[in-house]
Amino acid sequence: MSQTTFYQKSNTKGLLLPLGIITAVFVGWLTSWIGVALPAVMVVIALFIPYAITVFNNPKVGLISFIIYSFLLFALMRGIGYIPFSVGFEAILLLTWLAALLHNSKQYDWSIIKNDLTFIGVAWFVLTVLEFFNPVGGGSVLAWIGDARYPFLWLLVVPLSMVIFNEKKDLNIFLLIIIGISVLAAFYGIKQLKIGLFPVEKAFLVTSPTHMIFGKLRVFSFYSDAGQFGASMAHLCIIAGVLALGPYKKWKKVACAAASLLFLYGMFISGTRGALFTLAVGIFVVLVINKNVKIIILGLIIALAGFVFLKYTYIGHGNYQIRRMRTALNPEDASLNTRFRNQEKIADYLKSYPMGAGVGSIGFAAKSSHHKTYLATIPPDSYWVKIWASYGIIGLIIWFGMMMYILGKCCGIVWNVKDKDLKFKLTALTAGAAGIFFCSYGNEVINNMPSSMIVYISWAFVFLGPKLDSNKQSKLSATYE
Repeated sequence: MSQTTFYQKSNTKGLLLPLGIITAVFVGWLTSWIGVALPAVMVVIALFIPYAITVFNNPKVGLISFIIYSFLLFALMRGIGYIPFSVGFEAILLLTWLAALLHNSKQYDWSIIKNDLTFIGVAWFVLTVLEFFNPVGGGSVLAWIGDARYPFLWLLVVPLSMVIFNEKKDLNIFLLIIIGISVLAAFYGIKQLKIGLFPVEKAFLVTSPTHMIFGKLRVFSFYSDAGQFGASMAHLCIIAGVLALGPYKKWKKVACAAASLLFLYGMFISGTRGALFTLAVGIFVVLVINKNVKIIILGLIIALAGFVFLKYTYIGHGNYQIRRMRTALNPEDASLNTRFRNQEKIADYLKSYPMGAGVGSIGFAAKSSHHKTYLATIPPDSYWVKIWASYGIIGLIIWFGMMMYILGKCCGIVWNVKDKDLKFKLTALTAGAAGIFFCSYGNEVINNMPSSMIVYISWAFVFLGPKLDSNKQSKLSATYE
């Protein structure tokens, strides 16, 4: 009996080698017929199964991987290209939602999502769905999906963050990830400027000539473009700068200050002029929220010094990055006036359409899906303008009112936080989100990654402020006191 069993096992092992060879030959043949997408898909499947098991065991892993993926998306798209990596956002989030809903633990309190932030997100998505039926835009499904996905991500990210990512340690993890990866992005951007670009990045410049102006590179790092990179650098400059002033150990404050300066340099080498408004608005919000006189005076001095430096001096004018930033304060700038002329065309077209031309009628989604509308031929150059063109003046007023309400509510929440550690962190997130909101007037950044992800999760943490602040006598707070 034992010999029979041994013989059967030996036969099984002996079959593994020829079976592996046959499988390899078959995969090779399919690859030659279908292309390299096949092995790539097989690798993804092989990695997805253990990943899915891990997420179902701990849904928080799914949200953390979404945060990281938001930074790396465009590097993957440029490097590989033939795989639709952008659908990874919805795939990761839907998997995480499913894992959280089916999780056998009772630790998740779903009642926490019954708040203003969720209701506003639902209302905005409903309006986005209704805009699909806008007769002006022509009802292109692909174009609508391209622009509707970010309101949909709001519905996926914000409630999920509140339910499974709602503790102080989660806030620390979030800050560590976004600052850490942004540091890598800044250094990678410096590498692009000082050492050079990889072949895939040079190919990107061919399709995006605005990244090379008068022979000078506008650094984009591993982000979608220089505009997104610069705005994100300014966003993180505010967050790290505020944390550098917080009640933390000296080495942490020094590290945050160094990161903030690095991000400031990253913003400059991006050549993104609109990012200056991220800084200005962010500093203003910090001054409004914080009642510390020293910080208010320091912030005013820094803001005034920066304005005077760019507007009224020629210091460093030989540097291309500084020279380009100065054009942001020049009302005669040719690029600025081109944007104004485009806005005049859009305004003239929208006179008869108070509800706009429909979601997906303008911008990248319209062009990439070959949506044949008049507005598809005009670059919006601004998310505010895009909202105006898509939803009309009525939709723009609704959206602006929503954003101002969220900003005001965030400021009110942070004002009432007693825990000093928490207060500085939520101040940083509120100021950064406000900066991105106003920066989006000049660049379409609030609906792009990673800025969109950071803003959504920042809102979630700030709205969780009262819950996180409820235990004011915790050991952590006592230590900082």
